[in-house]
Parts: sequence; structure tokens; C-alpha cells
Amino acid sequence: MQAPGNPVVWFELYVTDLARAKTFYKAVFQVELTDMVMPPGSENLQMSTFPWVEKGPGATGALVKSPHMGPGGGGTLVYFSCADCAVEAARAEASGGKVCQPKMSIGPYGFIAIVQDSEGNTIGLHSM
Repeated sequence: MQAPGNPVVWFELYVTDLARAKTFYKAVFQVELTDMVMPPGSENLQMSTFPWVEKGPGATGALVKSPHMGPGGGGTLVYFSCADCAVEAARAEASGGKVCQPKMSIGPYGFIAIVQDSEGNTIGLHSM
């Protein structure tokens, strides 16, 4: 069963130059982005979040510099809200998809899993 609210809860835009990307998005949308403190084990990952309002409408996300993902085709990852992302990951696999990253903790932000759909698109699943 899907958690109540909007189905999309987070997005990531992959970048090669985080400072340049922050400058661009700040100029285009007139917003300040906030650098995230990354949990232990993710030292090669840099993230800068768009503003958000706790319990506000819509979704927010981040610019991300990662050695595992890059900008361009397939460079945006949309996360869908779930009651337990392991359940939806199993359903994805059972429905012809593939689990790319099983459920893992992201600290105080809950849990994520990454799956590939039946068409080859990669999406994220998020649960608390």
C-alpha cells in the first residue's frame, strides 16, 4: 500500500561540477541550495538540496555529484514514496524489473532502494 500524499518525494539531478550547477540553479530559480552532510561511507558523494517546507506540498530534491551516476540521458532519478521500499522493490522484480540497490538505510532520512523498471528506467523507492 502506498503511503498517503504525493507519490514522488525526492529527485536527484546528477552533475559533474557541483559549484557550477549550484550557480546555475540559484540563478534560474532564485533559490539557495544547501550542502548536505553525508553519512559515513559516502565520502565520494556530494549533495546540495533545493529548499523545502516540512510537510509542504510537492517534492524537493538535490544536485548530486557521484562517481556512480552522471548527467545526461538517464541522469535524473525520481524517488517514489513507499510504506516499506523493500516491498515495492520485490514487486518490481516480480513484475519484470530488476533490483539495482536493495533496501538500505540513509540514516535519519529513512531507507531507499533503487530498481529498474520493465522498460529499463531506473527509479528510486523511499520509506521511513
